[in-house]
Amino acid sequence: MRIGVVSDTHNHLRNVERIVELFNAAGVDRVVHTGDITQARTLAVLGRLQAPLVGVYGNNDVEREALATAAADQGFQLAEPPLELSWHGRQIVVVHDPRELDGALRPEHQVALHGHTHLRVEERSNGRLVFNPGECAGHLTGHNAIGVLDLELLTTEILLF
Repeated sequence: MRIGVVSDTHNHLRNVERIVELFNAAGVDRVVHTGDITQARTLAVLGRLQAPLVGVYGNNDVEREALATAAADQGFQLAEPPLELSWHGRQIVVVHDPRELDGALRPEHQVALHGHTHLRVEERSNGRLVFNPGECAGHLTGHNAIGVLDLELLTTEILLF
């Protein structure tokens, strides 16, 4: 199972359109947004994904009611962090701020996904992967990034745009 991972889109709609194209071309099975969607209209663009989306709210997601309504309209699941998932035999925890992993990350989690820092993180320890694909809401073409996580092999791929 291949999971698309994106964070901190911050309502940069041109980039979100490109993110949808990249995830659709990559053939991901699901997409996880690790927070800071910012505005509901971003979810309308993400509605063009060919895979279901789940995610968590970030510190800049202050329009919770509008985001919740837009998510429901698109068939997306958004939750307060931490969000726990069990996919392809893997236990996954999703937060926005990596500091939220303190207290949320338990021994059974093989994967932890986060955003917030806009910095790429791929840390492996004791069979566990902590992953943040990094910046995707910036204005520097070629430096924006999203990630694809292969849950079977526990490998990651960075897609730059």
